[in-house]
Amino acid sequence: MIGLVKQKTFQEKKRLSEFDFKAYMLKKIITVNKALDAATPLRNPARIHEAMRYSLLSEGKRVCPIVCIAACELVGGNESTAMPAACSLEMIHAMSLMLDDLPCMDNYDFCRGKASNHKACLFKSVLHVIFELARLTGLEGITGGQVVDLRSLGDSTVELEQLQYIHLHKIAALFEASAVSGAILGGASDEEIDKLGKFSRCTGLLFQVVADILDVTKCSQELRKTARKDSVADKVTYPKLIGIQKSREFAEKLTKEAQNHLAGFDPEKAVPLKSVVNFIASRQK
Repeated sequence: MIGLVKQKTFQEKKRLSEFDFKAYMLKKIITVNKALDAATPLRNPARIHEAMRYSLLSEGKRVCPIVCIAACELVGGNESTAMPAACSLEMIHAMSLMLDDLPCMDNYDFCRGKASNHKACLFKSVLHVIFELARLTGLEGITGGQVVDLRSLGDSTVELEQLQYIHLHKIAALFEASAVSGAILGGASDEEIDKLGKFSRCTGLLFQVVADILDVTKCSQELRKTARKDSVADKVTYPKLIGIQKSREFAEKLTKEAQNHLAGFDPEKAVPLKSVVNFIASRQK
């Protein structure tokens, strides 16, 4: 029995090592970018669409669309089936970044390696669209998490449970929507959807933990965005709450849990999602 487990572990590691995730990711990013470009043509009112395209088509990792597509393909669906939902998720993500960067929120000057949207395209009608889109994301998701996040600024009594709540309702909610929507479109069973929901929540939290660690260990040039911004803003982060070492241990725990939630799926089809987890866990910017 032990020998069989070791053999499966060896085969799993072999599959992951042989899979060219960079090539896979680049291919998916190109496909998603083409779909996003086609979905947001430059039309009247031109200034609004210019602002939308400025943020939406900027350089990004496209992790959520990739998760959505990979989850769909994992359960037997195809890329074209998941693409509309994948693009919608990237639009929501871009909107959330624009919202976070606004002067009334985090007031960041840079995002994804260039000036924040409000610095480059600020005008009333765009802000109106942004806030309307933010409202539609709901209190049970990104907006609710943002409210709790803002209320936690400078609060020295915030505990891990509250920090978890914030990010489960922000980035993790976006990841969960990515995986679950892709799975549903691919014809997944309730059990498969549940597993992918748990997988994506772990992955979303992992993304945030790693981001918090990078924020205090990397410089702005390496990150291609303002470093240590959360510390300056007195925001609660994982390193601030539990320290860098325990944050890294938590990231390792989340990585393993995320991978474990993919057990039972076709090993070959699960490789892209497992590679997404490894990519997030080891990213340096």
